[in-house]
Amino acid sequence: MMKQTLIAVLLGASLAMPATAAEAAATVPTIDLSVESARAAANDLQRAVVFIEASDANLNTLTRKVNQAINQGLSVAKGAADVKVRSGNSSTWPNYTRNSQKIDGWRMRSELILESRDSAALSGLLGKLQGELALGQISFSPSPETRRKAEDEAIVDAIAAFKARAELASTALGRKYRIRNFAINTNQNFRPPMPMARAATMSMASEAAPPPSLETGETQISVTVTGTIELQ
Repeated sequence: MMKQTLIAVLLGASLAMPATAAEAAATVPTIDLSVESARAAANDLQRAVVFIEASDANLNTLTRKVNQAINQGLSVAKGAADVKVRSGNSSTWPNYTRNSQKIDGWRMRSELILESRDSAALSGLLGKLQGELALGQISFSPSPETRRKAEDEAIVDAIAAFKARAELASTALGRKYRIRNFAINTNQNFRPPMPMARAATMSMASEAAPPPSLETGETQISVTVTGTIELQ
């Protein structure tokens, strides 16, 4: 009888141990932390959109007119050093007689996209192109290499700040700590594109004012580090 009682006691103890261990693990104190760091990245890559938008009653005549202007712009742009050029969007749509569905003409828009790390070279090219093409918009952003460098530096800063915050919190509580989980997220706060006056026709484009000097500015590359520390 004693033997059976002893076995029952030992069995009960063994069954209770996992629950006790689980409860102990669940009651380990933890602290959630979040820190952010930012680095400035120079907007060393500039992108400009130039375009022609024109109307004509004859679609073939309009197409030749627009293509001629785009081809001429391509020729000029390809001769510019340190500027890359590629075709952009092109679209054609009908013009209708007022209060009817009768087509009385056509309108066409075609674009070229220019990219450069040399703002002076891009500005000079825009001045040459505005005889035939209008300036749509200019936008600025860091080049991939510049962005990556700023991001790497911000990550190092954020991790150091996370460790300092974890040390501060654990020391204040008189405990040591270990990191339970850890995550890194990046974000880029771009400067918005600078809109330029649109020219609706070729004649308007030819009268466009010289392009302004390009103030490229900077983009803030921010990194957020979040994690949980476990107090020991």
